[in-house]
Amino acid sequence: MIRRFFFLLLALSLVGTAAAQTKAPAKKTASKPAFDRALLDPAKLTEKAPEVFDVRMATTKGEVVIRVTRAWSPNGADRFYNLVKHGFYDGASFFRVVRDPRPFVVQFGISAHPEVSRAWAAAAIPDDPVTQSNTRGFVTYAKSPQPNTRTTQIFINLGDNSRLDATGFSPFGRVIEGMDVVDKFFSGYGEATTGRQGEIAAGGAAFLEKEYPDLDKIVTAKIVAPAKPDEPAKTPAKKTP
Repeated sequence: MIRRFFFLLLALSLVGTAAAQTKAPAKKTASKPAFDRALLDPAKLTEKAPEVFDVRMATTKGEVVIRVTRAWSPNGADRFYNLVKHGFYDGASFFRVVRDPRPFVVQFGISAHPEVSRAWAAAAIPDDPVTQSNTRGFVTYAKSPQPNTRTTQIFINLGDNSRLDATGFSPFGRVIEGMDVVDKFFSGYGEATTGRQGEIAAGGAAFLEKEYPDLDKIVTAKIVAPAKPDEPAKTPAKKTP
């Protein structure tokens, strides 16, 4: 009887094992894409921007709000609007922060994702006339000395860089909240990263985290309606010496 009971238990065990082996595998949940795939086709991201809009950036040092006034630099504003709308700047580092020997710029705009950087490398926009001055807090595209070379890289003026006005650097917005946050971004690498922009684009966030781990970055950048949507940001009055 004990023997029969043993074989019964063994049979039940085998049945349970077989059932477990034939059980349908668990469904795999689709992983969230690393970035908006629309960013791989710059030619389609040409939506016209609102006349005035704000971009709220959550960074590793706090929040920064940029108010964009389209009339200042229409092509620049439209490009920035489309890039932010599709998450281009999310995860991007402030890779160039220059304060010495005097406050100069905080520069960003190389994607955290190498394939996105490749897609935008030649996606230049036409130049805009310079209607504002590159003084503290104003936001402008980086460009080469050649015409029509603005793509995705942007800088925030840390000081009075009005000498850039004559060379075609056209501000399209201004920091209206969080300039104190901008002043806190890590600047210890100085210009060390400036000559390595090709490597940064090719390696993305992984390259920067390995080579320049102390850089601050944008966590997310979102378009938000300004508190007074019909009121464009005004140019601060120039101080007389």
